[in-house]
Amino acid sequence: MHILITAGPTREPLDPVRFISNRSTGKMGFALAKVAAEAGHVVTLIAGPVTLETPARVRRIDVETAGQMLEAVQREMQACDVFISCAAVADWRPAVCSVTKLKKSEMPGVLQLVRNLDILETVRPLKGHRCFVGFAAETGNPEQEGMRKLRDKGLDWLVANDVTEPGAGFAVDTNRVILFSSDGREERLPLLPKVEVARRILACVQTSFTSAGMV
Repeated sequence: MHILITAGPTREPLDPVRFISNRSTGKMGFALAKVAAEAGHVVTLIAGPVTLETPARVRRIDVETAGQMLEAVQREMQACDVFISCAAVADWRPAVCSVTKLKKSEMPGVLQLVRNLDILETVRPLKGHRCFVGFAAETGNPEQEGMRKLRDKGLDWLVANDVTEPGAGFAVDTNRVILFSSDGREERLPLLPKVEVARRILACVQTSFTSAGMV
């Protein structure tokens, strides 16, 4: 299979110094790229600004903003069989980005934001035979929001987790997730290293392809 993966955060600049972002470090997406490449798949990894080394045999494309990530996904979509949208993409960006650093006296008291395009929703018309996997990093109730995203975005699999649980949030090497499938299956994984979580996700994707007679 040719697997396209997004990982890490995006940065939405206010000026050349400041930006809006989130706590994602890209570890889950990079773990997915690593195990997929080790399994012999062709892997393209679109990474936001992170400090992680590229896994062996993985083609990496670096981006910064949500708009750049969307453009890269659209460009690479035609060649892929599986799209795993693991990146924590900023939902909003500043309405205006200054080309020079804003001085304290120039900073607005209220920051105006505009909504970024949702990557999964935007590329949904391109899905065709492809397997789409999404992520839902939530606080308190990952099941409800995970099921909503699975349905509303037309996904084959949705990986949900509660980032407030110890060992399951950002910047750690472990995760505890729930896997939801479009055919009603649900699997709750215990706290595991992210590499092992990645192997379980990849196995689900492989099973979907086998069941569909595509491998």
